[in-house]
Amino acid sequence: MSVTNTSGRRKTAVARIYLTEGNGQITVNGKDYTEYFPTLPLQYIVNQSFIVAEVTGQYDVKVNVAGGGIKGQAEAVRLAIAKAIVELDGIRKPALRAKGLMTRDRRMVERKKPGRAKARKRFQFSKR
Repeated sequence: MSVTNTSGRRKTAVARIYLTEGNGQITVNGKDYTEYFPTLPLQYIVNQSFIVAEVTGQYDVKVNVAGGGIKGQAEAVRLAIAKAIVELDGIRKPALRAKGLMTRDRRMVERKKPGRAKARKRFQFSKR
């Protein structure tokens, strides 16, 4: 029985997963993934790596995810699952890479600068 653990990140969300052979059960922070990610688009994001790699229902996934928002967490889980599938079966990497599932999205919120209202927004200018 093959077990692999990988991590995926997106914005400030970090997902650690444990992938084992099974029947397709996905558990996120102790809950079923349909309960943790209530909307269908988020559930599709989580399953996207399995769909593209054509291994739907072959692996069980246990996920610990923290930080960020719900969408960032779903995308972090997607990246971690894709990395784990490639670790188990390297033949599937080109298909996953073609759909952009192997690349970490590094965009982050820009930090607030001193003397500014937000990261780039300035305070209102007053001539007098």
